[in-house]
Amino acid sequence: MRAYELMTIHRPEMADDDVRKEIERLSDFLGEAGATVKPPDFWGKRRFAYEIDHINEGYYTVVTFDADPAIVAELDRVLHLADTVVRHKVIRPE
Repeated sequence: MRAYELMTIHRPEMADDDVRKEIERLSDFLGEAGATVKPPDFWGKRRFAYEIDHINEGYYTVVTFDADPAIVAELDRVLHLADTVVRHKVIRPE
């Protein structure tokens, strides 16, 4: 298993509690797939440096986890299809 960090930006019109529930569901998805998930780091609503799809702000969250590459590929597919996620990025920290 490899270490990964996932940064997500959720839509600004969502309520704070709804974003936290989405992140919890995402952590549950990773856990059920066999990943080891650390507690998420919720940054809250932040303003963007530049506009993304006519949106100027969003809820930032970082989730750190250990998983196999196949799980990360499925996670990427699921997040591309999610309507509540503006952007996401999965990286392997050094």
